[in-house]
Amino acid sequence: MNEYFAAILTAFWLGILTSISPCPLASNIAAISYVGRRVDDPSKTFQAGLLYTLGRTAAYLVLGILLVSSLLSAPVLSHLLQKYMNRFLGPILILVGLVLLNVIRFSFSGGGISEKLQQRASKMGVWGGAFLGLLFALSFCPTSAALFFGTLLPLAVQQQSSIMLPVVYGIATGLPVLLFASLIALGVNRVGTAFNRITYFEKWARRITGLLFIGVGIYYTLINVFGIVL
Repeated sequence: MNEYFAAILTAFWLGILTSISPCPLASNIAAISYVGRRVDDPSKTFQAGLLYTLGRTAAYLVLGILLVSSLLSAPVLSHLLQKYMNRFLGPILILVGLVLLNVIRFSFSGGGISEKLQQRASKMGVWGGAFLGLLFALSFCPTSAALFFGTLLPLAVQQQSSIMLPVVYGIATGLPVLLFASLIALGVNRVGTAFNRITYFEKWARRITGLLFIGVGIYYTLINVFGIVL
């Protein structure tokens, strides 16, 4: 139970870290602002933010069910994963940590959305938030891809959790966006200041998490791969 609770907390933190990463954060705020400017009642911007969060959560839930359940439903593959996942987890954490520290870089980018899709979302009114949340969740950038596929997915497989962990992760990815939607709805003029503070926090949170992942990854690798008892 304690291990599963720790996995839930990890999924929550990974979601927060994903949402405040530069690529997703900037595009998420732009999406909510775009929808919020086009609804007849400014207070509905909060509703758009909530639906945006639900849209992201639904996307990660479907991915979790499809990927985790598929991996666990194959008897041979499931047996291999349960037997060797601890050996894989250490190296995976090291690689994800290097990505978070920008030691390993990828050239592809995600999180973009075309003008045509923005216009379609605006025509949907407040429900456009859910539509954009679904789209942005599936538009992976290097950091979000590393956190979801490199960390959350192996963790969900290890815990055999195709629903809870992806849902917690999805909700967490929408919380900072929901905060900005609330600020916009209230007409708060310090959105820029809040953005700068979150950006500063993200830089240190990403570095600390990256170093922690590398440390834990080395620990798991020494124990589960090389059999070194510390």
